[in-house]
Amino acid sequence: MSHASWNRPGAHSDRVLDDDSLDDLESSLDQALHTASSNYYNWLHTRPSTGEHQGSFSGAISLSSIGSARNSTLYMDPESDASLLLARDSSNGAEGLNRVDAASYLDSPGPLRRLGRLLLFSLNNFARHLAWAYSTVSGEIVRELRRMSSKKGPEDEGLGDERYISPRNQAHRSYVSNAVSNAKYNPVTFIPVILYEQFKFFFNLYFLLVALSQIVPQLRIGFLSSYIVPLAFVLAVTMMKEASDDIARRRRDLEQNNELFEVLSRSTTVGQDVTLVALKNLKVGDLVRLHKDRRIPADMVLIQSSDASGEAFIKTDQLDGETDWKLRVACNATQIITDLSRLIHDTSLIVGKPQKSIHTFSGKLLLHQTGATNKIVPLSVDQTLWANTVLASGTAIGMIVYTGIETRQQLNTTMTGVKTGLLENEINGISKILCISVFLLSVGLVLGQGFPLKKTWYIDILRYLILFSSIIPVSLRVNLDLAKSVYASQIQKDKDIPDTIVRTSTIPEDLGRIEYLLSDKTGTLTQNEMEMKKLHLGTVCYAGDTLDIVREYVEKNLLSDSGSGMTKRRDLSAKVADLALVLALCHNVTPTEEDGVSFYQAASPDEVAIVKFCESIGLKLLKRDRTSVTILHLATRSELVYDILYNFPFNSDTKRMGIVVKDRSKEDVYFMEKGADTVMARIVNYSDWLEEETSNMAREGLRTLVIGRKKLSASLFQNFAKDFEEASLAMNNREIAMQKVISQYLETDVELMGLTGVEDKLQANVKSSIELLRNAGIKIWMLTGDKVETAKCVAISAKLISRGQFVHQITKVTHPDMALNQLDQLQNNPNSVLLIDGESIAIFMKHFPLEFFGVCLRLPAVVACRCTPQQKADIAVAIKHFTGKRVCCIGDGGNDVSMIQCADVGVGIVGKEGKQASLAADFSIEQFYFLLKLLLWHGRNSYKRSAKLAQFIVHRGLIISVAQAIYSISSLFEPLALYQGWIMVGYSTLYTMAPVFSLTLDRDIDEKLTKLYPELYKELTLGKSLSYKTFFMWVVISLFQGSVIQLLAQSFQGLNPANFLALVSLSFTALVLNELVMVALTVNTWNRVMVGTIVITFSIYVLLVPFLTDYFDLDYITSVSFAWQLLLSLALSLFPVWLAHAINRKIRPPSYAKVQQL
Repeated sequence: MSHASWNRPGAHSDRVLDDDSLDDLESSLDQALHTASSNYYNWLHTRPSTGEHQGSFSGAISLSSIGSARNSTLYMDPESDASLLLARDSSNGAEGLNRVDAASYLDSPGPLRRLGRLLLFSLNNFARHLAWAYSTVSGEIVRELRRMSSKKGPEDEGLGDERYISPRNQAHRSYVSNAVSNAKYNPVTFIPVILYEQFKFFFNLYFLLVALSQIVPQLRIGFLSSYIVPLAFVLAVTMMKEASDDIARRRRDLEQNNELFEVLSRSTTVGQDVTLVALKNLKVGDLVRLHKDRRIPADMVLIQSSDASGEAFIKTDQLDGETDWKLRVACNATQIITDLSRLIHDTSLIVGKPQKSIHTFSGKLLLHQTGATNKIVPLSVDQTLWANTVLASGTAIGMIVYTGIETRQQLNTTMTGVKTGLLENEINGISKILCISVFLLSVGLVLGQGFPLKKTWYIDILRYLILFSSIIPVSLRVNLDLAKSVYASQIQKDKDIPDTIVRTSTIPEDLGRIEYLLSDKTGTLTQNEMEMKKLHLGTVCYAGDTLDIVREYVEKNLLSDSGSGMTKRRDLSAKVADLALVLALCHNVTPTEEDGVSFYQAASPDEVAIVKFCESIGLKLLKRDRTSVTILHLATRSELVYDILYNFPFNSDTKRMGIVVKDRSKEDVYFMEKGADTVMARIVNYSDWLEEETSNMAREGLRTLVIGRKKLSASLFQNFAKDFEEASLAMNNREIAMQKVISQYLETDVELMGLTGVEDKLQANVKSSIELLRNAGIKIWMLTGDKVETAKCVAISAKLISRGQFVHQITKVTHPDMALNQLDQLQNNPNSVLLIDGESIAIFMKHFPLEFFGVCLRLPAVVACRCTPQQKADIAVAIKHFTGKRVCCIGDGGNDVSMIQCADVGVGIVGKEGKQASLAADFSIEQFYFLLKLLLWHGRNSYKRSAKLAQFIVHRGLIISVAQAIYSISSLFEPLALYQGWIMVGYSTLYTMAPVFSLTLDRDIDEKLTKLYPELYKELTLGKSLSYKTFFMWVVISLFQGSVIQLLAQSFQGLNPANFLALVSLSFTALVLNELVMVALTVNTWNRVMVGTIVITFSIYVLLVPFLTDYFDLDYITSVSFAWQLLLSLALSLFPVWLAHAINRKIRPPSYAKVQQL
């Protein structure tokens, strides 16, 4: 179809596909309900009216059409208010409502008539509530189906490669809703989803089956509450936590969805009538007027700006993490339109299908012109306003092109899997042993009944499984989850590491188990605050005080000699002046002013450093917009104005940026370019000094950029402009086509102007932090995209490479045979540091990954240079795979996100270039040295506390099960319950939970000792705090204490049924007090909370005993015999355990105890 055909009414409908199956499903359901409700209301409406009631009824409104007709000023979501189902009928102007006046019916004469009308009133209410319920349920189901289908990507929706969008009429295609929904649940799905999420865990399912088994009379043991209440308590805590979180999410969603935006009306003159529309009701094709500091509600194309040049700035920090403002430019064709009604009637867009990349966009703007061919203007990312960015300047009008799940933000929002900590995996292994133990114990006790077995032996096994269900720690998971929340709060409130954010609260224990640390260089180890240090022209280098000479050359020679820049023989001063001018022009820096303070906006600190350097030598950036750049020559106060013809921004693929400018004073056109030496070396003319000097600067730790320039003839420029415009109109592979034209016309025969060296200083306390981390047994790898020499210099400065340590360098390995030879040499130097580039890493990982990492993982440090973001992530994954150890990755830039997300623990630093790494990380910190306390102190505490908590919860369940087993054996192996009802419920909740949980506040050493003796961290990585050895030690303790308590109780009271309550009173009280004393004996550092929980818990138990007469013998409890028998039981169960612990601590004291004595 020709472009002219776009002018025909309805022609665009040929390009729009039918609604997808989800829309058809929703429409058919709506239509069915609409038909039924219409018939009902029509029947009411056609009944003969009486004098008592003359009210009319409007026809029922289809659920799918509510709010679709925009006749009111304010549009809200119909699903948010069920009362809209009874909306006024605006078609006939009647004021009657779709409800029956109850008073009219009740006042009607005659009991039958009154009864009939009351019945109709009830039916009407029922239909209304049924419609509301249908709307809610069907809406949630459809949204969930869409959310699930969106995982396949919008390209699977059958939309085709192109979409036609017109603001005249956007109802021909039902695009996805723009409503924001971050809620995990809704009122209908909350309970089913929560129950599924909880019962997919074996422990919870096991306890549910145990509880349900009590319905079977043959399996019933004691009271049902004994088994229901503990599980209900765990579920209740989880539900309250999830409900609280989801309500908070829904409130945020509601606030955002109801935010109002100005939409240019279609029905009247645009400038005179602006409709306020809620964010959730915005549609594709809407023209939205945006104001400064307002968040952009959907993906848009910028149509007009309040700035005369069509420029607008946006803040993208919440999208890509970059803090610099991005320049956006409206098409000149729409910017110059003064009659805004033309924006609706004469403007349309052709855009590609939704995609993830926020740096690319292909589209066309069609401007309909009466009596002439439609004007076609190419659209690029420079005209886009992505959702969730903020308009930073002026006012703008944008046309919505993508909404909801099709926006760039939503497409880049990945549902990362929940990370599981190493401690949790270890606990799962122990829990499996407990499960097996329960089964074997149950079978063993049944076999103990003797042969031949009973006919109901299998019932006895099931009863024993129920009796010993307390061995399975049903409350362990919820206790650990609550503990993790405590650790996260402690980390975020730590004043020594301010502004630290815990984004993943499920893995704080892993902070104490790190063995490999992978770190970025720029902005992580260094400050990312650049300062220009050197300027090299091949024959001469300027640095330090000699930079003043550059200023003199610029003052004297720039205006007179800038035009002779392409002569073959130029004196040195002219060369220096030309290089300075290129530096002052070739960038994407914008001077801005806010609150009276001037500063530079740029995507890279390198560019700001160079522009500041130019200002120091006499060339100040005065003004820059999309069409021109103005430089102030400070010596003469003259303004040098250059038109910007083309601008090619820097990106990580090309590793360079370029600009085409025209000197207004002389009409000369120049192409200027700067970039990494690896790329620019192939573009600029050959030079025998470039490689050597870049290496020399890199050895000094400087970041280098190669500067080039080319003067363009008129014919060359015209040919380039023609071919480049054709390439820019391509809808497919546009970027590749445009880059091909640039390479063909501009990036040939480029003159090498010079080389810049920018310094990036180390962050504070980096040297001492790395030294302490290495002493803690953590092996550190530095992964950077910088040059080999620069990385080596920084590694030495940061003490990653010790003084005198041998550095084995592997670079430019291009063949597998070369790689094998290097590996053999490296294997003979196990104490050396490996310095390797990305090209060589690719060969090793492709051909010899096992051998390569087998050698590297034994080295004290590795420095990898010229790494791509994907290589960083691949290295992190490989180390995890080959070692099974915990890997921590830390970085500050967008190129570190992949590595951070692949790590067991990802740490992001809030960088100068943005927050992308910080937002993607598990933990966000401000400085590298904050990592020291995060690992050595908080990691230690989190791991040791959770390990101790888990062991006590296991001990609590084991000891009471041992008592039950002793009683069953003494009762001739009969599966009889010893403890029942509310005392079993209280055992794991009121009587023991708080003191055990207070262990999450304990600490074994002082904070200062963790830095003074970082070697203590090595013990944590061995996992000694919770291992199979410590587990079996606690099993032995539980067996001993449970046996002592129960056997003494039985020896004092016997097994006579008449003394059963006394037996339970003594043994159960001993179990509770034994647990409290064990907690007290285990505490290393007391605080008020710990003391309070023990005292309060004991008091609660004492106060509740008089009310539990069904379980306790109060006469016996108040007797003297009870007191001395209880004390004897506690002494015999606790003293041997305390004595063994004291002797072991004396003979083999732990490391932390040793340093405390120093």
